[in-house]
Amino acid sequence: MKTRFLICSIFSISFFSMKAQENFSVNMNLKTEPTDKIDFNESNIGILFSKKLNAKNQITNTLEYSNLKVNYELDSFKDIENPDQFNQIQNKFEIKHEVSNTTKLELEITPSLNFQQNPDASDFLLFGSVAVNQQLNSKTNIKIGLARTAIFGYPKFIPTLSINYKINEQSNVLIGFPDSNISYSNNIRNKFSLTNSFNGNFYHLDNQNKLYENATKASLSQMTSAFEYERNVTKNWFLNFKAGYDFNKKYNLIDNDNHNIYDFNTGNGYILGIGIKYKQ
Repeated sequence: MKTRFLICSIFSISFFSMKAQENFSVNMNLKTEPTDKIDFNESNIGILFSKKLNAKNQITNTLEYSNLKVNYELDSFKDIENPDQFNQIQNKFEIKHEVSNTTKLELEITPSLNFQQNPDASDFLLFGSVAVNQQLNSKTNIKIGLARTAIFGYPKFIPTLSINYKINEQSNVLIGFPDSNISYSNNIRNKFSLTNSFNGNFYHLDNQNKLYENATKASLSQMTSAFEYERNVTKNWFLNFKAGYDFNKKYNLIDNDNHNIYDFNTGNGYILGIGIKYKQ
């Protein structure tokens, strides 16, 4: 009980210490991805607060919970006990500091709980990133950084790079790693985007003795290409629709050293998603 209280306290410190916020949003999303033998269904909810402290500093805090349900085809994977539900709670705290008129320093700290059913202290991890954002001219900026992330299905340090170019008032292009996108707005209510991203996650398993050999974590990763449409329904409410495809999808059981123990060989799959956001 004390362990759970300590974990909750760590997640809550930065979230509830922010007062008189300038920006606030709540979003809920549902996503489904059927593959040949396994269907993945994910739901998540996030709460964001953002405040500009002064002319040079801005902080943003996002608390998120996600639930992933995995449905296996009947009579498939009989040789192991199939984990069917995973959970994640994470709190992303961001600081943006303006070093000069053209240079910004961006720091992100993200404590995270990645667990199957019963969270404990061993499920706690710390992710984050640091980056320098340099404005090259009125339309172009470049961002270079280093991040500790789980986009390949396990914790890893990776370099990050992006070039952002504003074509005009309606269009924008972002080229980089791990995320790229092209966006276009034909009016203040509609936004269309083509996105490509490397993404993934992992979850600690509750009862490793009941799983195949010495597996301790479930690992998922893929590259996602998608078309997204966001509609500003009213002043504060937004709807988002997403359709795309996951390439090079991997769903494995791994051990403590991130060695592959079991490969589900899911194959690739189409994704469909819908979301709703309240913003003020």
